[in-house]
Amino acid sequence: MTEQQLEPMPEDWQRALAVVAHPDDLEYGCAAAVAAWTDAGKDVAYLLVSRGEAGIDGIEPEVCGPLREREQRASAAVVGVDTVEFLDHRDGVIEYGTALRRDIAAAVRRHRPELLITLNHRDTFGGTAWNTPDHRAVGRAALDAAGDAGNRWIFPELTTGAGLEPWGGVRWVAVAATTSPTHAVDATPGLERSVRSLLCHRAYIEGLTDEDPETYCRTFLVGNAHALADRFGGRPAVPFEVFPR
Repeated sequence: MTEQQLEPMPEDWQRALAVVAHPDDLEYGCAAAVAAWTDAGKDVAYLLVSRGEAGIDGIEPEVCGPLREREQRASAAVVGVDTVEFLDHRDGVIEYGTALRRDIAAAVRRHRPELLITLNHRDTFGGTAWNTPDHRAVGRAALDAAGDAGNRWIFPELTTGAGLEPWGGVRWVAVAATTSPTHAVDATPGLERSVRSLLCHRAYIEGLTDEDPETYCRTFLVGNAHALADRFGGRPAVPFEVFPR
C-alpha cells in the first residue's frame, strides 16, 4: 500500500514562534525548514522552556545552562533567527499544567504568530522510542496555549497585569519530529545550514557520542531528510504534523 503523500506546508503567513523544551530540539527537528522560511523573509522566533542545564552528564547545571544558551543562540543565528527567549523552567522536570500553558500563551500574545511550531508531544517516537517527559509536557502545552492565547478569560492576568491583549491569530500548530507527518518543507535549500546549526551544539554532541561531531550531524540530518523523500515528490523533506485552527 502506498503511503499518503505529504502536502507542502502553508506559506501564507509572516510570523512563526517555535516553542520547545531544550536547546538542540529545533536543530534535530526542523532547522532546514526554518532556514528556508527566513530566506523567504518570514519572521521566526524561538522560545526555549528550559536552558538544558541537565543535559550533559559531565557538566554541572550552573555551568551547563549558560553554555547551552550560548550554543542555542549561535545555532539559531545560522538559520536566520535573531530572537531567542528562555523561560527558565527546570530541565528534566518540566511539568505540564496551567503555569506552563500561561507562560507559552504569554509568549504567543507577545509575538503574535500565525504559525506555532513545537516538538513531538506523544508518548513515543513511532511506538519504538519513549519520548522524554519534557518533550511531552511542552508539546501538549504549546498545542493548548494556541487556544489559550486567544481567550481573554482563561488567563485574564495576562491582559490586566502584563498588558498582553489576546491573540487568536494562530492558524496552524506544526509538530516537528513527528512519526505521523501530514506536511513537509523541501529540505534542500536549508540542509547544509541545518547541519551547521546542529553542529553549534558541540558541547552537547561531544557529551552524547564519540563520533566525529560533523559526521554525526550530517548523517543524522541528511538521513532523516531523505527518509520521506518518496512521500514528497522525491525531494528531501522536513516533515510536520499540522493541526489547523
